[in-house]
Amino acid sequence: MASSSPPKTIERLLKDISAEFESLSKQLKLIARYVEQHRDHLGLEGIQDVADRCGVQPSAVIRFAKHFGFSGFSEMQKIFRDGISKQIAPSRNYQSRIREVIASGQGAMTSADIAREFLGGSIAGMQELQRSLHAPTFVKSVELLVNADSVWIAGSRRSFPVAAYLDYALQHTDKRIQLVSALGSMHEGQLRSVRAGDVMIAVSFAPYAEETQIAAESAVQRGAKLIAMTDSRMSPLARDATAVLLVQDSSTLGFRSLTSTMGLAQSLFIALAYRLELDYQPTQQQALSNTP
Repeated sequence: MASSSPPKTIERLLKDISAEFESLSKQLKLIARYVEQHRDHLGLEGIQDVADRCGVQPSAVIRFAKHFGFSGFSEMQKIFRDGISKQIAPSRNYQSRIREVIASGQGAMTSADIAREFLGGSIAGMQELQRSLHAPTFVKSVELLVNADSVWIAGSRRSFPVAAYLDYALQHTDKRIQLVSALGSMHEGQLRSVRAGDVMIAVSFAPYAEETQIAAESAVQRGAKLIAMTDSRMSPLARDATAVLLVQDSSTLGFRSLTSTMGLAQSLFIALAYRLELDYQPTQQQALSNTP
């Protein structure tokens, strides 16, 4: 059922899309994902551009707009256009510049040039995360970890380094920590130990690792709370999550960094450590303090 009145802000529209996502048709789901992931420049695109990139007809884009209470695409686009100066993310502008450099073909980039470009994109991504971090959700995530005796961590492929870091960092707490490594294809056996009251942190980004989705679903079915670290409210992890931490890493020359995601993971641990009032001493200092 279409909304009775159109949302006034981008954030309100995205919340409405998230709430209704599962009930949308296949075509409208494609448009919903595109709107969320490309909201920074949607105000500059024509309806045919949006339709082509979503692989649908322009009439489907109009149906999407009307479903959420707008008279048509132009009225929906207006809320993106009105806030475009705030919504254009530094990393997206950066990507456009890189594409122009490649397309122009004016000279080859040196190794140092590539390093500077990649690091510049990572910095821009961190700035965007700092701007867009949703404080209430972050606080809720910390509280879930504070109240959990056991914390499970799942992340595969590109997300595995983030999961491995969280495993290492959270070992410094007095909580029971378990990384779902799937070593020897025994992840199902590992997950049988998940209990109600546990918390799982699942890290995954489009196209979303199936292994992580299975681990998250299994944990929730066993009564655990889920903290999803992902790139979209329409992510399959977001559906069952108690808290969704959104992060968009920059992409430079076709390679996506992990800078913002790792920064978010480190921030989560440090905030938890502060909340628990940890009295952590490095191993060397502990040894010295125990020396007569």
